[in-house]
Amino acid sequence: MSNHQYVVIVGCGQTGSRLANRLSVMGHSVVVIDQRRDAFAALGAEFSGFCLEGDGTDKACLDQAKISQADLVVAVTREDTVNMMVAQVTRHLWHIPRVVARVFHPALAAFCRKLGLETICPADTAADAVLRLAGLDGGPAGVGDGR
Repeated sequence: MSNHQYVVIVGCGQTGSRLANRLSVMGHSVVVIDQRRDAFAALGAEFSGFCLEGDGTDKACLDQAKISQADLVVAVTREDTVNMMVAQVTRHLWHIPRVVARVFHPALAAFCRKLGLETICPADTAADAVLRLAGLDGGPAGVGDGR
């Protein structure tokens, strides 16, 4: 695979597990970090990566995940502050080329973007999708992939 990526995902909830499964099926190397061992049950049989029980904000845990080799780090825990911290720390300490943080609160997401962090805000994404599907964003109504 010419575009093989080493990806570290912090958080193995619905989003983290779905992303890990998809990346694994695509042939990428994936490490998932979560504080709760039972969270890894959400990973499907197709997941061929590694699971690491630990704190994604802890340097020792991130070192154990071989964070310095990562092409992409994704922070998708339940906590905005944790996701922001993981993004900042991995970007600045390890100079990871691509770091994405999910931030639930729109104002915090906007603040993160001002700091230069790549963020995904579910509230903004959902609002944009509704406007697009309703044809209120300037594009044709009903255009979408249904996900």
